[in-house]
Amino acid sequence: MAHADRDVKGVLLVDKPAGMTSHDVVNRIRRAAQTRRVGHTGTLDPAATGLLILCIGPATRLSEFLTGLDKTYEGTMRLGVTTDSYDLDGVVQAERSVPQLDAQAIQDICNRFIGAIQQVPPMVSAVKVDGERLYQRARKGEVVEREPRGIHVHEFSVLSYEAPDARFRLRCSSGAYARSLCHEVGELLGCGAALAGLRRTAVGRHTIDEATPLDQFDAPEAVSAKLVPMGAALDLPRVVLIDAGVQVALSGGVLDRRHFRDACPVDQGWVQLLDHAGDLVAVGEALLGARVQPRRVLRERH
Repeated sequence: MAHADRDVKGVLLVDKPAGMTSHDVVNRIRRAAQTRRVGHTGTLDPAATGLLILCIGPATRLSEFLTGLDKTYEGTMRLGVTTDSYDLDGVVQAERSVPQLDAQAIQDICNRFIGAIQQVPPMVSAVKVDGERLYQRARKGEVVEREPRGIHVHEFSVLSYEAPDARFRLRCSSGAYARSLCHEVGELLGCGAALAGLRRTAVGRHTIDEATPLDQFDAPEAVSAKLVPMGAALDLPRVVLIDAGVQVALSGGVLDRRHFRDACPVDQGWVQLLDHAGDLVAVGEALLGARVQPRRVLRERH
């Protein structure tokens, strides 16, 4: 492994293939970019495909601002089968006949999950309970109590139905499990259901159309050519600093109106601090009194 190149920095939009873990993708990009500083911003199950956002170099410090973004998926729900993992990769627990249904009947059930709901993570998941990941305990045959977690479902639309498969689109908060929703829909329909396929099509405002298939990243130049600049990757309010403000930000000092090209657009929450060229200097926290405290400085002082 070559030493990290200080110029390799930014966000990479990768179209993940089926059959790989998210960590496999990270390792592939580490080799291609010849740097260790690569991290993902939210896992996809091995069987799932689609948009995986990676942070490279100093951009790894931005992961938390990308991990929590809403996600959009398109997938297929197979009715009539129940598995221990809630998808077709798991062990089949029951098979039941599927009643006469149409897309609207399934949609009526899906509509019950729209809005703020509590969701119990599946046993076969990366959620930690008592310091051990659930899938590790599931492999031992254990079933443990899981605390429900609050999620938000913005859209759960049935796109088509050709028995026993219902195609759907799901737009939800980070941390939601599409396979858990499929399982619950199947239980309410009385025939069971499991996730048969899933593709992530968007994370925040980043879409799969902007992503590059993983196999095209075969050299540092291929990675560099597709890097999204840090200042263009975040979906945070923007504050442009004058030159004097950049120097204050780099030293971690509190910024105020004197340092902004224009007024700070918010009086609380996270903002991105940019120089006049639009390059990201730091991520800061807006404070009362039109001030901003840098919290993640992304550039070194010269």
